[in-house]
Amino acid sequence: MKRALYTKRFNILAVIFLTLCAMTCTDGASGRDPGTLYTLLGAEPGTLNPVIASDAYEAAINGHIYETLLDMNRDTLEMEPDLAERWEISPDKRRFRFYLKKNVVWSDGVPFTADDVVYSFKVIMDPKTANAHRKVNYLEIEAVNKVNSHTVDFIYKKQYFLALRICGGMTIIPKHIFNDGTDINTHKNNRHPVGTGPYVFSNWVTGSRIVLEVNDRFRDKKPDIQRIVYRVIPEVNVALQMAKKGELDLMAVRPIQWVRQTGSEKFNAGFYKLKYYTPNYSYIAWNTRFGPFSDRRVRQAFGYLINRDAILEKLLFGLGERVTGTFYKNGRYYNKNLVPREYNPAKGRDLLKAAGWIDSDNDGILDRKGEKFSFTFTISSGSKFAERLASILKEDFSKAGIEMNINRYEWAVFVSKLTKRDFEAVTLSWSLGYNEDPYDLWHSSQMKEGFNFTGFHNAEADRIMEEGRKEFNAERRTVLFRRLGEILYEEQPYTFMFCSPDLVIASKRFGNVKVHQAGLNMEEWTVADDTGRGNYK
Repeated sequence: MKRALYTKRFNILAVIFLTLCAMTCTDGASGRDPGTLYTLLGAEPGTLNPVIASDAYEAAINGHIYETLLDMNRDTLEMEPDLAERWEISPDKRRFRFYLKKNVVWSDGVPFTADDVVYSFKVIMDPKTANAHRKVNYLEIEAVNKVNSHTVDFIYKKQYFLALRICGGMTIIPKHIFNDGTDINTHKNNRHPVGTGPYVFSNWVTGSRIVLEVNDRFRDKKPDIQRIVYRVIPEVNVALQMAKKGELDLMAVRPIQWVRQTGSEKFNAGFYKLKYYTPNYSYIAWNTRFGPFSDRRVRQAFGYLINRDAILEKLLFGLGERVTGTFYKNGRYYNKNLVPREYNPAKGRDLLKAAGWIDSDNDGILDRKGEKFSFTFTISSGSKFAERLASILKEDFSKAGIEMNINRYEWAVFVSKLTKRDFEAVTLSWSLGYNEDPYDLWHSSQMKEGFNFTGFHNAEADRIMEEGRKEFNAERRTVLFRRLGEILYEEQPYTFMFCSPDLVIASKRFGNVKVHQAGLNMEEWTVADDTGRGNYK
């Protein structure tokens, strides 16, 4: 699962990390168009409307089609012009004025104007639009006003340190397409997008493929790759075999594949192997509404009962680093003074005993006031990592007197369970992006509909997040957010697990393949020269 805030093409390859099975395929290695990149999705997107989109599958595709006023430079991580040519910020940091480029048209030829920007904000904030996860990003915007046909103002209610990135990063949809009286949640163009980006939508065959082609009306330099074909195939082992046959151009591989199945001389002659870190972490979430997990001593106990070092080696082949909190491990807000809890079952049992959980009837299962310590661990049925993790946890917890049952659901049902808060414990990963604002993950206002699905609530944490949002001094904000890290470390609504590297293989049919500070960008890749090889930078 991924937080639903995206700048233009920052998340083009975010789906690679999220699913560990975003890859490319062709209809056959021989005789294919060298300018076509065939890429596979691990699951079919629910929509291609960025206003209601909520996961990385959708973001990866939408990032090629739709654009934002500003884009994030992949190396400096600073904002730079995109649909806007320049911007101004008022002295009180509450008004952000954007001057729009005048040579932009939608892929159907209709000019892009300020009306599209105003309309996009209106639709995002419409109570009827099913996007609570997205609305939270814009709650502090008081109004979006058209100044003239190519100038627009965003007015904030109060100062917010990420205001420029948030309003500049708002995806714009075409008013002339969607403003027809149709429900935005079910609009026909949710499956037939019209954008301003470098690629245009071609076709979508349900359960099979989504095809994009270069946008002939795109105002800037057009990508070398003329066509992108996304194929819906969920099995990563099959995909790797297809890659080895020359039928796939790009995929993320699992750690076992990286270590054991992609090291031959023949394989490395045909593929780049790319390993890099982006903001992400895996975790186990405890629903604090559920009896045992309402006590932080119990949540802390699990931190000692889980042998994370052994799991990292056994399941991930050591490819990753342990983390202690919600911020990016290599970022300024991460509190490096917090030491990961060691594997210490005895200390875990002591904490459980302090919380009242003992085996009073000697049946091997802890109990308290007549209640057995039994809970259900919910996982996505498509995740082999989650399946193997669950088996390890079940065995280890049983040794501590805790009964763990495992429920498996396909992805859509799994997400629905989270949305309804209908779970006791789950495992997931966050791929968070570089706009680090913990509000929508941890503020108590997000317990009902936002991403705070554990039900975590702490008055000091709320105050810190509220103050941090209006603190423009980076050093003072760092002090606040590191204190938040200490609170989460003590409260343990998550057992924080690992920050994992992206492990990607890319065909050497493509050149100019660069690993940026923010990952990959295949829109800058070139098609191989006459030698059949590109180049890697």
